[in-house]
Amino acid sequence: KLVAAQGVGERLSDFQLSIKQKAGIDGRLFGSVTNADIADALRKAGFDSVEKSQIRLPNGALKAVGEYAVSVALHPDVVSDITVQVEGDLA
Repeated sequence: KLVAAQGVGERLSDFQLSIKQKAGIDGRLFGSVTNADIADALRKAGFDSVEKSQIRLPNGALKAVGEYAVSVALHPDVVSDITVQVEGDLA
C-alpha cells in the first residue's frame, strides 16, 4: 500500500486542479467546494484511488473564487499538496 501511495503521491505533487462553480459578481460561490467535490474532480482527472476522506481542507470548504493549497493524505506517511483553482461560472 505504501509503494502504491508513493506512486500516486509523486503524480499528485504540484498537480493543479481546476473546478468551475457558480459564483456571484463579487467572487463568492453559490454553495461551496467540498472535499467530495475535489475527490470527484481528481477521479475524473485519472486519480482513481483518491477518496474524499483523504482530502484535507485546513480552513473548511472553499467558498470563494481563487487558488487554494489542499493536502491529500494517501497514506499516513504520504501526503501530497495540490493546488485547487476555483473558477467562477457567472449565472
